[in-house]
Parts: sequence; C-alpha cells; structure tokens
Amino acid sequence: MTDSGRTWREAEQALEAGIDFDRANAARIYDYLLGGACNFAVDREQAAKILTQNPDMAYVCRANRDYLRRAVDWCLAQGITQFLDLGSGVPTAGNVHEIALAHRPDARVAYVDFEPVAVAHAHEVIDGIEGVSVTRADMRDPEAVLAAPGVADLLDLDRPVALLTVAVLHFVPDAALPGILARYRAALGPGSVHVMSHGSADHDDPELAARTRAIQDGYRGSATEVVLRSRAAIRELLGDGELVAPGLVDIVDWPTPSPGERPTGGYAAIARFS
Repeated sequence: MTDSGRTWREAEQALEAGIDFDRANAARIYDYLLGGACNFAVDREQAAKILTQNPDMAYVCRANRDYLRRAVDWCLAQGITQFLDLGSGVPTAGNVHEIALAHRPDARVAYVDFEPVAVAHAHEVIDGIEGVSVTRADMRDPEAVLAAPGVADLLDLDRPVALLTVAVLHFVPDAALPGILARYRAALGPGSVHVMSHGSADHDDPELAARTRAIQDGYRGSATEVVLRSRAAIRELLGDGELVAPGLVDIVDWPTPSPGERPTGGYAAIARFS
C-alpha cells in the first residue's frame, strides 16, 4: 500500500493516466463546488480553503455555468451550431452538448481538456451521442488540438464555430496566451465567435476586487493556480474581434444587466472575429 491508502498498482495506473492525487486541480475543484462527484479529497480540501477565503466561490461557479448556458443559446440564435470547448472540465448539469442538442439536433460539440479525470468522465457522459467528442490535449498547442480526430473529424472549420474559453484562461499563466488564442481564431471559418469568461481583480469596487484576490489566494498550492488579469489584458485575449453588446461586463450582466444579482468579479464577453 502507498501512504495514501492506494495499492502500488493503483498508484502506477494513476501515474500512467497523468492523474495527480497529491495536488488539487481546477477542473475537479469546480466539479465539487457545483455539487459533482468526480473529485478527490485533495480537491475538497482545496475547495474548503477557497471557500474560507471567499464564501462566494460556489455562487461564482454557478453564475459562470449560467453564463455558459446563455452564451450557447445566443450562439444558436445566430445560427452557430459548432462548438470547440477548450478546458471543458468535468461534465456536469448543463453541458454544452445538452444545451445545443436540445435546440439543434445537428449541433456539433468538441470538448478539449487535459485533466484525465475530466476527460474520462466526459467519455462516459457522451458515449453513444452523435455529434459530440472529447479530446485529451493541452489547449496551449492549437495545432495539436485542431488536428486531433475528435476535433478535425467532427467540426467543419470552414463554417462558423464558437470557440469557448469559459472560466479556463485564468488558469493559463503563459505570456504567449494572446498569440495562442489568435492561432485558434485564424483557423476558424467566417462568422465564428470567441466566447470567454475570466476572473479579474480590476474593479472600481475595492470590496469586489478583494474578494476576487481572495479566490486567487485560495488556489495557491494547487496544480492550477489562478492568474488574475486586468480588463485591458482580458480584452487583449479577444484580439481585434468586435465585442457583441454589452461588451466586457460582469458574468451576471451578460447579455443584459442583472441589478438583483451580486457581481462575481469575473468578466464575460463574446467577440466576432471573422
């Protein structure tokens, strides 16, 4: 037995799959905060730390999930039926394919994530569903992602695609991120859009900024620490795309203001880029 109670063979299998039992991971923490079951003790412990820093964190996760639903609905209303979901995480209620296929049975959804538990569970969830795939790949390598069979064989990149980077980019510290995203956008057909949400401490309200920084502190020591970018830096991640109204706003205020909802500290936007 290992110190954690697993057999040596179980530990070897986890290592082969790339599963890190010793450090919490954003996808599994998010799953736990949304009430899911695909997480480990280390993730729940990290989530407890985050909630201690900011008790609003579960609310922020739910608000982000609600934004994803509204954004997918908006894309479908524009006639966009193909979705490339980078950093899709552990599937839970309100998955992109559930939303899309309910309205358009011909929709196509390609999920991409690097976390092995998220990918394994996604395979179980989408098993037998036509028009949906999951690929284990690093989103920082656009060429590999776009060439993967689950993407290249499913999506018609000559037609409009919604590039989804929802609640994932603040876990990518790479300074080359604007260029990475530009390579994805360049590969997608006319009429495509970039759907984004991203955490930030760049707010006029000092209390809101402090709450968001507290979330960042809560992720320290995990395998996926948080990088909070300014409004200007977040806008830069969308390239020269034209922002859809109402522009770059708090997650709860897209696409219409929600004065009864407390702000999350995360920004949301959709940009037309081709």
